[in-house]
Amino acid sequence: MERFDFYSPTKILFGKGREEEVGAQAKAFGGTRVLVVYGGKSARESGLLNRVEDSLAAAGLEYLSLGGVQPNPRLSLAREMVQKGIAFGADMVLAVGGGSVIDTAKGAAHGIANPETDIWDFWMGKAKLTKTLPIGVVLTISAAGSELSDSAVLTDEMHHAKRGLNTDLQRPCFAIMNPELTFTLPKYQVACGVVDMLMHTLERYFNPVTCNFLTDEIAESVMRTVVHYGPTAVADSHNYQAMSEIMWASSLSHNNLTGLGNVKDFTCHQLGHEIGGMFDVAHGATLSAVWCSWARYCLSVNPGRFARLGEKVFGLAPTGEIYADANAAIDAAESFFASLDMPTCLEDLGIGAVTEEILEQLADGFTRGRTRTFGQFKNLDYDDALTIYSMANR
Repeated sequence: MERFDFYSPTKILFGKGREEEVGAQAKAFGGTRVLVVYGGKSARESGLLNRVEDSLAAAGLEYLSLGGVQPNPRLSLAREMVQKGIAFGADMVLAVGGGSVIDTAKGAAHGIANPETDIWDFWMGKAKLTKTLPIGVVLTISAAGSELSDSAVLTDEMHHAKRGLNTDLQRPCFAIMNPELTFTLPKYQVACGVVDMLMHTLERYFNPVTCNFLTDEIAESVMRTVVHYGPTAVADSHNYQAMSEIMWASSLSHNNLTGLGNVKDFTCHQLGHEIGGMFDVAHGATLSAVWCSWARYCLSVNPGRFARLGEKVFGLAPTGEIYADANAAIDAAESFFASLDMPTCLEDLGIGAVTEEILEQLADGFTRGRTRTFGQFKNLDYDDALTIYSMANR
């Protein structure tokens, strides 16, 4: 096996009714004045936010609840929460929501702990994060895996720039995961989540190392679970078995367990971020819109890897023709995305006609103005990125 580091400090409380314990957990991890970050009015109307606040109050904790988080979480709102959190004297941030809420909470935690630094400087690499506030999570959407991960994404909506930050400092100290809290999600949101969690493992699975047998077996098991239960979850969000399986798969797909000993690629996330930043479309949708084009462009790097995906995850019988098996695997993934009514090309995103000029802007953003290449499985430059975007533009 290749050497690796594994760090996953988040305490997980999984199952029905666990949100009732949030006050005790926040207190146990040192919270006294808790900034509660949430999304839209459904958190209040469903009664969840009231239960969370009651639990915090019962534990003797002060709290300030701030909502308004949107998909592709906005930098401006995170900055606003920083200022209000500082004024409140917050010593912990609690996210009640999915990936966008959790990432916004991470940004707020960093800013409150570092009032002298604009949080975007951390995302742009202009400042190094050395301290933050403890972060807790009550998860309501299975998708991003941010509840167990070291990553967070924010969008500078003024400049149409979407950036990620990775640091162990922003791993939540606890995550409460009750699958019943996901029962009211719209089908499209569930489907976007299914794509996102599958992609988090695919981005680790396609890399130039792949010699740790157990890592591959774990990754393939997580992906098989998503492929098996994802369609059921999309069809019936009240199916507890399906929703619980994908909730746990979502977390495991992004705490690095599925990539131990390998290197992470995350090229498709970078390709998707440019689309999301420019057009403000759902993150999961951008991933399914580009993955198959990326895969077909990169197939020759290691066709055997794609063929193995087809056999181990999609249950395809090998034919002995490696390129045929590899292409069949990509076709199977494309069919899976389509079965969820998820886009498999840019046109499906509903963003209108994508001109050559826009494709060039996307490729330019991917390469940061042609100043970088990106990718581990296949390192991509501007021309490579432009070709992939063009392949997806059908």
